[in-house]
Amino acid sequence: MAFAAEALRKQLGRYKFRDLTIEELKTVNKTYPNFTFSMNTYTFKDGSQKDLLNFSGTVPVKYGNSYNIPICLWILDSHPFAPPICFLKPTANMGISVGKHVDAHGRIYLPYLQNWSHPKSTIVGLIKEMIAKFEEELPLYSLSSSDAARQSELLSYIAKITEDFLTLVYIHACSSSKGETDTKSKSKTGGDKNEGRFNKITVVGAGDLGIACVLAVAAKGVADKVVLLDLSEGAAKGGTMDLEIFALPNVEISKDFSASADSKVVVLTVNSLGDAQTYLDVIQSNVDLFRGIIPAVSRYSQNSVLLVASHPVEVMTYVSWKLSAFPKSRVIGVGGNLDTERFQYILANLLQAQALGKDAWIVGEQGEDKVLSWTSCNSHANQTETMAAHNSKEKVANRAMEILKGKGQRSWSVGLSVADLTDSILKDKRKVHSVSTLAKGCCNINSEVFLSLPCILGTSGVIEVVKLEEDPLVQEKLQSSAGSIHDLQQQLKLISTETSLCRRRPALLLSTRTSNLLWIHMFLTTAHLES
Repeated sequence: MAFAAEALRKQLGRYKFRDLTIEELKTVNKTYPNFTFSMNTYTFKDGSQKDLLNFSGTVPVKYGNSYNIPICLWILDSHPFAPPICFLKPTANMGISVGKHVDAHGRIYLPYLQNWSHPKSTIVGLIKEMIAKFEEELPLYSLSSSDAARQSELLSYIAKITEDFLTLVYIHACSSSKGETDTKSKSKTGGDKNEGRFNKITVVGAGDLGIACVLAVAAKGVADKVVLLDLSEGAAKGGTMDLEIFALPNVEISKDFSASADSKVVVLTVNSLGDAQTYLDVIQSNVDLFRGIIPAVSRYSQNSVLLVASHPVEVMTYVSWKLSAFPKSRVIGVGGNLDTERFQYILANLLQAQALGKDAWIVGEQGEDKVLSWTSCNSHANQTETMAAHNSKEKVANRAMEILKGKGQRSWSVGLSVADLTDSILKDKRKVHSVSTLAKGCCNINSEVFLSLPCILGTSGVIEVVKLEEDPLVQEKLQSSAGSIHDLQQQLKLISTETSLCRRRPALLLSTRTSNLLWIHMFLTTAHLES
């Protein structure tokens, strides 16, 4: 495609360094001629908008086979002294694989962007690093027909339980006409096995993941009531509006934290959609978001289990623990539950290794640094048999991991995983799941970090952490993950300036009647952070 420099020059009339930008784009066009340029409106975190140049196209990535990964780059008007804003641009039959360098909305985060410095940094250099990182872990996956079928099946099931619910309401209305006395006698002699225990779940965040969690929990019939807290500004739109139109039984949509009161489980799915340029800035935006959420939901549901699905899950689970002042057992992250369930399914059903599937777990961090581990080892007569069994197990496990790599973390899949976890918690199943829990004291980890480990779950959250098979390589990887996560956490600001002010001047705790409880909670949270 011919590079129309003059036309581009007119479009970039408001760019501060127009000539430098055009010269660099000429180089990009020579290297990647398939990219197209256009001026479009970009919406920033604060709602402000600006006409920016964006160019989109595909980059070649080799991951076994060759793939063309569609991307879109927004060029800021201060370019080349500010890095571009980068996104994946998946087609309708593609899904986003959330990882270290890509979030759930397809935004791309790379060290190259974080360390951007003109004239050393260039768009061509950025794209080359992007290709290198994508060749380590594909950022997109193909949506198969089976995926679509499973989503359709989920929606059909929800429609079915809605119909069943309405039928039950009708039957109940008819039976109630027999008299109040008869109803009272039934409640005394019979009664539900969960009588007196009202299972309520609150899902915080009305994005794709939040709605997927609500639908999955409703479909599984886990809770007596599900509250979806929509924290977005403005009128309801998208999926939230659809939930209001096609009302599901026992599902309430609210913008008021008080609606979450007395929840048994609070699921956190919110993620900041800011225009931060670095990975650290993105996480800090999430921390700032959680500072306004965790104290509120903790106050309204003081005995709840916090289940964190926000990214990065290990860090945000740590943040939730610190801000809530809850016991470590009642703050967990979704962690490796989805990958573990998939891995065990692949072993048992696709590779016909049922015995191995029971003891296999995906632990550590989500994403490319996840680790395969085992919780038991079959005894063998001698060292030769033990080694042979180990080699056989490793071969099967490696095949299963290759299959697992092709699976992404799409919202509805994570929603099903969340429903699975809440089911184990509310029903006190004492089932083992790989979830993010405080790893201090495990595998010689001495820092306060959350990693995925096999845990027995019940109504109080984590009842027990199941011991992993001793493997020096696994322990080394877990310690490495713990070190990098701890270093990242040390750079975060968990305490706001208001909380610091509260700590220096306790008299402010009594400043206004309406804010007493909030200030007291912040004060107690600060004490927990310092302990």
